[in-house]
Amino acid sequence: MISKINQLELRHLRYFLVLAETLHFRKAANKLLISQSALSQQIHLLETILGAKLFDRTNRKVVLNTAGKLFLEEAQFVMNQLNNAMGRWQEALNGASGQLKIGFVGSSMKHYLPPIIKAFTSKHPKIGLALEELTNSDQLKALEEGTIDIGFVRSNQVSPEMNIKSVYKENFSLVLPEHHPITESNFSNLGQCAHEPFILYPNESSPMYFQQILNLCSEHNFSPIISHRAIHGTTIFKLVENGMGLSIIPNSLRDENNYKIRFITLKNTTIKTELFIVWKKEFKNPVLHTFLKHI
Repeated sequence: MISKINQLELRHLRYFLVLAETLHFRKAANKLLISQSALSQQIHLLETILGAKLFDRTNRKVVLNTAGKLFLEEAQFVMNQLNNAMGRWQEALNGASGQLKIGFVGSSMKHYLPPIIKAFTSKHPKIGLALEELTNSDQLKALEEGTIDIGFVRSNQVSPEMNIKSVYKENFSLVLPEHHPITESNFSNLGQCAHEPFILYPNESSPMYFQQILNLCSEHNFSPIISHRAIHGTTIFKLVENGMGLSIIPNSLRDENNYKIRFITLKNTTIKTELFIVWKKEFKNPVLHTFLKHI
């Protein structure tokens, strides 16, 4: 029986379903755009393959017999499954369903990225998002290896195989312990912190970001004394809270509620921090097209 089933073709199921619907060879043949004799031959071939008659025929009418009624249920199930599968394939091909793997730096998740993700998932419920917090350098490596599809980074130093686009620009903020003598009211410029130790993001993780902080300090004729290095906002804030040094972060990373620290926005400078999206020029995931259009 299995060898005979292998002879079944989709057209056999389609011809059967149309005839089962019309119960009339001429009407079914017209609907299928084939001759009545061709339809009769294909139905006979189907019954031969199955080893069972599906219709009872007389000169006056065609009716489904017991075997035909049972086969009708299975044929409808197969065609529905095929239609569903083809629909899913078309959606995936068009980027309307599937999964997108996104890398991001922690500061992008404070204000910029959440509303974008929320709106995207609402508009595209069949697309799943896999989010992973990574450093700038780790995101670029993951893009090269194909373990993420797109990255949100604070670095514009990427390989020629990558596309890059600036999506967000913001001020830096100075981070101080709660009872530090420098306050919003007596702060004039970053030069007041020239002799303070700093907790900074590692240079090797984001050379551009690190250089921007050096440039901020250089504007006021000093190089920062780096006492500690940290890549996560929570670590930076705890170190500052415990008097281990000051820090400079993107405004969007600020946490006003959970630590005994204060923030001063560095407004009077042309140096801003930027958030970039990075993705491979030659990518294979159709969902990425949909996401890029969204942002």
